[in-house]
Amino acid sequence: MLKCITYLQDSELVATFQKKCGLFATESKHQCCNQAQVAKDNDNPDTTRNHGLTRQRGDNGHLKGQSIGSEDQDSNSNYKYEANGYNLEGPTAPQYEVRNVVLYYLFLVSASLGREVFYIAFLPCIHWSLDPFLCRRLVNMWTVVMYIGQAMKDVLKMPRPSSPPVVKLETRVDAEYGMPSTHAMAATAISFTVALSAAHRFQIQLEVWLLGALVVSALVCLSRLYTGMHSALDVICGVLISAVLMLVTYPAWEAFDRLQLTSPFSPVVAVALALFLSYSYPELDHYSTTRGDTTIILGVGAGCSTGYWVNHQLGETFEPQGDFPVPLPALTASALLLSLGRFLVGVALLMGTRQVVKSLSLWALCTWHQVCAGDVQARRRKEIEVPCKFVTYTVIGLVNTIVANRAFVLLGLL
Repeated sequence: MLKCITYLQDSELVATFQKKCGLFATESKHQCCNQAQVAKDNDNPDTTRNHGLTRQRGDNGHLKGQSIGSEDQDSNSNYKYEANGYNLEGPTAPQYEVRNVVLYYLFLVSASLGREVFYIAFLPCIHWSLDPFLCRRLVNMWTVVMYIGQAMKDVLKMPRPSSPPVVKLETRVDAEYGMPSTHAMAATAISFTVALSAAHRFQIQLEVWLLGALVVSALVCLSRLYTGMHSALDVICGVLISAVLMLVTYPAWEAFDRLQLTSPFSPVVAVALALFLSYSYPELDHYSTTRGDTTIILGVGAGCSTGYWVNHQLGETFEPQGDFPVPLPALTASALLLSLGRFLVGVALLMGTRQVVKSLSLWALCTWHQVCAGDVQARRRKEIEVPCKFVTYTVIGLVNTIVANRAFVLLGLL
């Protein structure tokens, strides 16, 4: 058993998978290119670092690139990845060569299904254009599995695969620990929650929903190996943890729905519990994005839960009408245009809310604690980061569930 666990956690296994998928490290040029890039960045104060990959075509037509940092890493570029075996200082990372462009883009897209930009688009769209009931189920399960997964990372403190031999295509989360893969947990929970819930709401066979869930979750899991961010053991444990959580909680989904919508204590409990979990998140001896990301998830969960309760009290749930299961909405040109209109208006509302509330809450907190809002280290302090992100994303959850649909009605988009 121990031998099997050691094998699944081995970085060489991840590197072998990457090579079989056509992703190779250009080790001979690694060090000199990194040094040249650092020197260039130091000489050029106007250099910007964007989230993504710098790429160029090699002489043989293969795609070459270099992993670079995220714009969310603040202005301080002297970050280290010592805790996770990366031992890399500065904004540079190993270069690589792509020999299978199809798999490269397939896995990059699959990996994006576990990022904030996906959640802020996908989950609200389920609410706005399909069924708020499904969105409620998804947000509830997503919040539970992500909190447990993020907290387990910082309790277990197991490192990510080492580089070399692994090529790492992401750097923002590399300072986080690896076990379990929260991408794998979220993909499994979201896709199978949709399958189990939608089969009773819409006229499509359960087997079709389950097949779609299996494909999506498998792609996301494999993408974590391809991008070099997790070992096979991290991914397998992430899937198993989500499966166990769903198996244990599934019998209580209906009862929890009723309590969430009808209990007068529901909004108070939702906000208080989420805020308590945010402040009691496991402490680390170094800064990591996990606490902030977890606070964002808890804030969204608290805001959406409160919003669904308010809608139920007002008798305006915006759910499909008729005897369930109902047919899926027809994909006509007018329906697609209305859906696109709701998406654009809704995202504009959410992004506008995020910008305004984040700026105001950050200003208020920094003024209260007498620190500069532009001080990156000050913004990372728990007494500033947690309330700022919690308030911002709780309000976003309220706007998503309460304000957006009423705006669509006023604009004739529903």
